Amino acid sequence: MGKLLLTGVDGNLGQLTADVLLTLEPVENLIFCGYSEESLKKYAEKGIETHITNFNNPDGLAEAFKGADALALISMPFVGAKRQNAHKNAVDAAKAAGVKQIIYTSLVNADDETNPSVEKKDHIYTEKYIQEVGLDYQFMRNSQYAEAMVTNYFTYAHMNAPLTNSQGDGLMAYISRKDCAKVLAYALHRSNEFHQKVWNINGLELMTISTFCAIGDVSTGNHVPFVNVTDEENYQIWDTMGVPRTTDGVFQKDSEAPFSSDGMVTFAQAIREGKMDIHTKDFTILTGDTPISVRYMFDHQEEFQIGERHSQDK
Repeated sequence: MGKLLLTGVDGNLGQLTADVLLTLEPVENLIFCGYSEESLKKYAEKGIETHITNFNNPDGLAEAFKGADALALISMPFVGAKRQNAHKNAVDAAKAAGVKQIIYTSLVNADDETNPSVEKKDHIYTEKYIQEVGLDYQFMRNSQYAEAMVTNYFTYAHMNAPLTNSQGDGLMAYISRKDCAKVLAYALHRSNEFHQKVWNINGLELMTISTFCAIGDVSTGNHVPFVNVTDEENYQIWDTMGVPRTTDGVFQKDSEAPFSSDGMVTFAQAIREGKMDIHTKDFTILTGDTPISVRYMFDHQEEFQIGERHSQDK
């Protein structure tokens, strides 16, 4: 039997996934890939096979992937043609290396043509390409990271202002990035059990952002109501904060919103239009656990902030 390969171990999700994998698999069964020798050093010291990879450059990728039966492909943090090409390079290399299955971190409702999220275009491209080249797959269609909205909540709490965006009364099953990492590790660990499978990775319950804020208020003692605005007003808020509109822009160090506003505003639009209101038990089916609740995350808010942007790419 071949090894299990995890990409992106230098990123936020990848590091968390690696930690879980190390509780599930012996080190001799694992291959970890990342941007730099520094990010891989601690894993190499444990005896794990490691390789420096950059999906923008296909050279050497197939060699790095050799010996793996299943590969967890964590989606790149930039958006558009560059991401699609990077994912294509990784999929082509996996095919050439004899990898049997790709486990890809996608987005809820990625295959809905009416979903306005700019992020979903890259995800459905990658899903379809994996299918076209004939590889087995598991697609992990994740709901929105709760950490992004916990951090956003405290941004407005510190300003003594209402949380403001354009998602209206739309529903989202917010899920912790830690749970997305856990379920990705389990999908890789159990890759021989599931084939051509689409998972919807959702949090404990569907809720509006108003409910999310109300839970935060009860936990923290703050008062952060939600105010809905238009999409254009939402863009202007992010512009004022210095957030780039696309991932080709400049990201401020230590930004509380390490994303592009184009991604965030169209995501809010998708939530408002009911394109993200999916709720399943897939997380529990894969892991045997219950997703972390929003209340728990607020009660332990130091552990559930979105954190820095680690990618060396825009």
